[in-house]
Amino acid sequence: MSEDNKPKNGSEPRPRRARNLPLILLLSVLALMALSFVDKGGAPAALTYAQFREFAERGALDNVEILHSPGSTGHVEITGKFKKKKLQELLDKGLVPKAAKDVIENRERYRVDGVLRGAIDGPQIYEDLKAWGLKPEQVDEDEASQLLPTFLFSIMPWILIAAFFWFFIFRPMRQAGGGGGVLSFGRSRAKLYTPEMTNITFDDVAGIEEAKEEVREIIEFLRSPQRFQKLGGRIPRGVVLYGPPGCGKTLLAKAIAGEAGVPFFAISGSDFVEMFVGVGASRVRDLFNQAKEKSPCLIFLDEIDAVGRRRGSGMGGGHDEREQTLNQILVEMDGFETDKGIIVVAATNRPDVLDPALLRPGRFDRQVTIDLPDVKGREAILTVHAQKVKTAPAVNMNKIARGTPGFSGAELEAVVNEAAIGAAMNNRQWVTQGDLEEARDKVRWGRSRHSRVMTDRDKEALAWHEAGHALTHLLLPDAEPVHKVTIIPRGQALGATMFLPARDRYIYSRNWLLTNIVTLYGGRIAEEMITGDLSTGASDDINRATEMARRMVTQFGMSELGPINFAEEQETIFLGREINRTHNHSDETIRAIDEQITKISSECYERAKTLLTENRDKLEKLAKALIMHETLTAEEVQIALDSGDIGAYREANEKRNGGSNTPAPQTPEDKPDTLPGLDRGPAPGIA
Repeated sequence: MSEDNKPKNGSEPRPRRARNLPLILLLSVLALMALSFVDKGGAPAALTYAQFREFAERGALDNVEILHSPGSTGHVEITGKFKKKKLQELLDKGLVPKAAKDVIENRERYRVDGVLRGAIDGPQIYEDLKAWGLKPEQVDEDEASQLLPTFLFSIMPWILIAAFFWFFIFRPMRQAGGGGGVLSFGRSRAKLYTPEMTNITFDDVAGIEEAKEEVREIIEFLRSPQRFQKLGGRIPRGVVLYGPPGCGKTLLAKAIAGEAGVPFFAISGSDFVEMFVGVGASRVRDLFNQAKEKSPCLIFLDEIDAVGRRRGSGMGGGHDEREQTLNQILVEMDGFETDKGIIVVAATNRPDVLDPALLRPGRFDRQVTIDLPDVKGREAILTVHAQKVKTAPAVNMNKIARGTPGFSGAELEAVVNEAAIGAAMNNRQWVTQGDLEEARDKVRWGRSRHSRVMTDRDKEALAWHEAGHALTHLLLPDAEPVHKVTIIPRGQALGATMFLPARDRYIYSRNWLLTNIVTLYGGRIAEEMITGDLSTGASDDINRATEMARRMVTQFGMSELGPINFAEEQETIFLGREINRTHNHSDETIRAIDEQITKISSECYERAKTLLTENRDKLEKLAKALIMHETLTAEEVQIALDSGDIGAYREANEKRNGGSNTPAPQTPEDKPDTLPGLDRGPAPGIA
């Protein structure tokens, strides 16, 4: 057998004929039984001797066979065939008793039960048969042919039991064991990827440059371990990759193996844990044995927190199978030498629940954090994935990157893929900027739902609500540029006001936080100005504004209470779930905290109300434009505030961009931070 056809788990495959032997034997026995019935014309009708006499007297029997067996005593067997026409005639005339009718229906042969040998040997029965016009045929069967049907019927229950165990017990266990039968139940399920199969290098990984630099020494060790051994250095046995879901941990591990040109074993932590205690530990031993045979190589343990949780923790105590599996991993990582050329790379998004024994030096020596990409990283990731699709020359990936803060690498890949699907559905030759914008909104907020029917009054209130958010944000300093305003429902939101940050923010000032609170209240105030009533549409805005004000007071020290942390302490279990909250301050302090939160919220609310009241004419223009066009870009917002014609602008823009309504791409330097014609007020400070 060639190397390519050998199984990846290291075990020799069983021949296909041997694997299917039990099933072949079962089918053969069933076929023999079916043939035995076919040869005899089906199962014979069981008649009493009285019924036999009655049918014989009426001429419904075709022949009589008296079966003798050498050396047997007691009962004998009388069999034969019915005359179909005569029997049907008797049935049609109703001359057959109901008891006999039920027995002989749809039968070709009969069998007489309860006949003693003495009755057959006597002269009377032969005289009766002669009188009925029947000539008995003496049949002598050897012992083997007579016992065959009896033998088949006797072993039938055992055949059914064997079939039950095969299909419902042994076959599932064999499949669970990876195709090698029950004996391979404890073999590793790791998939082996050769360098030719992975074909992934650092060129395919973007947005995590710092993490790539941290693992370069591992690549050098896998390429030339002697270089480090000459100086007496010890390369780390294991590396743990931390990061949110979709940030590229698995891709980075494959790229390490691809850059080093070594085999790559991939397995998930959940593949070790089974209902049988000890199976996971057996699979760990088998995995490391395979790795030693393929060294130098890389072992990748995805979602290691499934088996690497802190032992003996949690409200329910420990888990024997998981803890034995973890113990075996610890033993194996201590057992192999660094000169074997084996590096273990693990990935998790829950580093807080890992057992400390995993992270000590000598096991997983290095912890590499893979965070969400910044704006440059997002642009690089989008560029990598955009190489797989046809994009228009005017596509500006920097603009998409600026509009996707907090997106992971997987989400950015989904944006490019959704854009390609959207372009194909619209019969375009390439992906345009508009396709990417729509795909980004779809991934972040969900598909637009034009089918949701709204009354004119609700639509007007929603337009004023979103116009209030947008205008309030435009009138305040420290605000991000407005990117798009829409009243088309997406996901759970009825409308949205989207902003386009010029850069990623890592530190948030007090004025920036207050600006966002004022913006959140702007929608509620604008809606109240047009309808004269309050609605539930601003519930999420109020919740977010209140939470932001609470964190300013309790965590950030941005209130009159001073730089003191009043945050509630949380008691957690190993799953990271909150089970209790405690606080170490008095009731008077709690009352003061509530007063500060109320003060910040109230003054931001009044600030938003003042801004919108003073600029009601601009608010009305923006709301009317939203009612008419439903979605406005930043350029169209400015046109609406200047009482311009948005329809004419869109027609000119479509001609300029070849049928797409997407504005011409702009670089960050060309994008103004403010819209002309709007005088931003002072920072919304709190007195």
